[in-house]
Amino acid sequence: MHCLNGLLPDDVILTADSGSAANWYARHLRLRDGMRGSLSGTLATMGPGVPYAIGAKFAHGDRPAIALVGDGAMQMNGLAELITIQKYQQDWEDPRLIVAVFNNQDLNQVTWEMRAMNGAPQFLPSQSLPDVGYADFARSLGLGGVRVEKPEQVQDAWETALSADRPYVLDFRTDPAVPPIPPHASLDQIEAAAASVLKGDSDRAAMVRQGVKSKVQEMLPGGGRRENRDADGER
Repeated sequence: MHCLNGLLPDDVILTADSGSAANWYARHLRLRDGMRGSLSGTLATMGPGVPYAIGAKFAHGDRPAIALVGDGAMQMNGLAELITIQKYQQDWEDPRLIVAVFNNQDLNQVTWEMRAMNGAPQFLPSQSLPDVGYADFARSLGLGGVRVEKPEQVQDAWETALSADRPYVLDFRTDPAVPPIPPHASLDQIEAAAASVLKGDSDRAAMVRQGVKSKVQEMLPGGGRRENRDADGER
């Protein structure tokens, strides 16, 4: 998201699904005059990110649209909506509709809420998601698509999608251990998250690694700004 912020077209329309994708949208993107943005409603409904972007293209076919979605929402209805995009793309003057999938194989927002609010470890039967080839499916429909697995690939992927002559899916393989919460959490949240580790959280090693990394970054020159950039590297 930090990388995308510097590449946003002046007339872009952004949509974000509920979940941790909305946290990164809010923390890293700065909308300028002329841009438009939307989020899932106050009930945190999953699934509107891609349909909202499609609606934006019907209303403003001459403007680029970017949907930011988690893999849970993408599996729930986003994959099917790619068929809708393929069907109607020729009606849009500007062909760019980018679907960026935060693929961490986890219903991540709920996982972290359970840790921070209840001290409960990740419950794999309900939280774990299969790894799906989102970009592969997009290409099978004649859309563009690429999987991004390393930080150094992020900018090239965004630039490719933003200059493409067709809608594009970016499958970002992200780290579920990076907490989608404000960097300065309350003591209660910290204690609860620590309790989830003690209770045997399945991702406890990565949680500890990311927690130590974040605290070290806070002590470096630049503090929070450095933290945001490095968190982006993980994403």
